[in-house]
Amino acid sequence: MNDMTATRIQGLVAAPFTPMHEDGSVHTERIHEMVQVLIANGIQGIFVCGSTGEGPSMTTAERMETAAAFIRAAGKKLKVFVHVGHNSLQDARHLAAHAQEHGADYISATLPTYFKIQTIDGLIQSLATIAEGAPGLPLFYYNIPALTGISLDMVAFLEQAATKLPTLAGIKYTAPLIHDFQACMHASEGRYELLYGTDEMLLSALATGAHGFIGSTYNFAAPLYNQLIQSFTAGNLHQAQQCQLQSVEMVRIIVKYGGLRAQKAMMRMIGLDCGNVRLPLQPFEKNEYISMEKDLRAIGFFDWCTQVSRP
Repeated sequence: MNDMTATRIQGLVAAPFTPMHEDGSVHTERIHEMVQVLIANGIQGIFVCGSTGEGPSMTTAERMETAAAFIRAAGKKLKVFVHVGHNSLQDARHLAAHAQEHGADYISATLPTYFKIQTIDGLIQSLATIAEGAPGLPLFYYNIPALTGISLDMVAFLEQAATKLPTLAGIKYTAPLIHDFQACMHASEGRYELLYGTDEMLLSALATGAHGFIGSTYNFAAPLYNQLIQSFTAGNLHQAQQCQLQSVEMVRIIVKYGGLRAQKAMMRMIGLDCGNVRLPLQPFEKNEYISMEKDLRAIGFFDWCTQVSRP
């Protein structure tokens, strides 16, 4: 195993929201406090400008500004993944170069979703184009078929990439296919790092031997997931199951209120207002906010959510 692939991320990596002003412009001044709260709540890293960060809805310039602000705020206290996927591979390569220049630890990328790749060779060639921009950074392919519409054999990809993508470190695996995730963990003699990205199935991933997790709900529920991991590690499976059930109940409420738009509203509820979502996502309405807060209170969310402490 070379140094480029020997990452072995441990624990929770939060995918932070991109804070926005009321007019939808990026509110970078809020980023420092967001990062400090994540550090205080036991987060090990951040995954910037991905799905949760609304990266696909931002301009390339906005993404560069946002990534640089998160990297500065992390101050080497968190590992920083910068998502650089773009419908233009050339822009993705520029984003990768920018991430390396500003001190990111890793890059990650989805591939174009308008003209979709159809083959593993196409996947590898496209990732190689992006990686040219940041030859000094480990690369994680961002596998999220539900949003990209790209669903290829990830085991075959890892086996074929071994000799063709020298900076490939692994996969950010966001799909509810535990059997496939487990197979990927053992592909190429376990050379690659598999980071699981379906928060409501974290316990299932733990059972396969996973140890690194990237997700959006870690922004406001890190204490719950850290307790889940600690309970599982200590052999208290019942307690771990109870923690996962609380996560499932929370995610069901999030889905009920529209996913990402609901999660940004939840950040406001815990005292870290990140603004609303940007179109084409639909902004959250006041009546929805009141209703969702009631639903969250009913499952005890405010008893175990992220703690926000200010000087």
